[in-house]
Amino acid sequence: MTFNDDAQLDTSGVSRGGGGRGGRGLAIGGGGGILGLIVLVIYLFMGGDPSQVQQPQPQGQGQEQVGAGDLAEKCRTGADANKDVECRIVAAQNSVQAYWRATLPEASGGRYQWRDTNMVLFGRAQGEQARSACGTADNNVGPFYCPLDKTVYLSATFFKVLEQQFGSSSGPLAQEYVVAHEYGHALQDQLGLLERAQQDPKGPEGGGVRTELQADCFAGMWAKGAVETKDAQGRALMKPLTENDVRDALSAAESVGDDHIQQQAQGRVTPENFTHGTSEQRQRWFMTGYETGDINKCNTFAATRL
Repeated sequence: MTFNDDAQLDTSGVSRGGGGRGGRGLAIGGGGGILGLIVLVIYLFMGGDPSQVQQPQPQGQGQEQVGAGDLAEKCRTGADANKDVECRIVAAQNSVQAYWRATLPEASGGRYQWRDTNMVLFGRAQGEQARSACGTADNNVGPFYCPLDKTVYLSATFFKVLEQQFGSSSGPLAQEYVVAHEYGHALQDQLGLLERAQQDPKGPEGGGVRTELQADCFAGMWAKGAVETKDAQGRALMKPLTENDVRDALSAAESVGDDHIQQQAQGRVTPENFTHGTSEQRQRWFMTGYETGDINKCNTFAATRL
């Protein structure tokens, strides 16, 4: 999905993560047979709860925002988003939030208003870290939403991991889907649903899988309605989706299915350890949101078939 060249981007809700290099990163407790990046991917990528990985830092000791000025300089328009991956993330964040500002009040009968959610970009260089209220993130860690500081954390370099190690498309909507998914977790937090991920968190029917598939469905809703989102001046942010765009998103969803990642990492599939859903499920729930545009159809917690 491409952006309209003259659309104006807003970088005020996106900052850079600082905190230096080296030191303590996220550590997986409890052992397990899959080590390093693959463990982090399986647990954290696309919404794992990092508060379960490392003890939260005290409030007031969160990430240090540095270097955000260069984002404002280089990410001004949709044309910038079409040629620079970080600007594409900024533009996707703008569109996702605009979508939920308009959609959530109507979908909830006025009960809920979308609360804007900041994003921190980190990991431009090897060893560069960001400190969140949920722990320290570096570019070995996939994107995540931290409910303790209400912030999405994302490293643009991780898209290369998706492509090179897990076979995802490099198309724009494959990347924008990741942003929309993480903001789906922010929506779950605002609706009081995110904590359900910790109720029976593992297994093919568990709360973790249901939570992740719902975020995929929310991402699909955004993809369908993204063409209607506008910048602060009322200009359309995005061009209409093409069939190739949808295929890009489905490629990303396939690449982060539990079964695909487990097969890549350990040569076998263990459904009892699922936390995010299979490739087929992730694609299907994205398409449910995309085809229906109905938040009620995204109720994975009531679904008898995931």
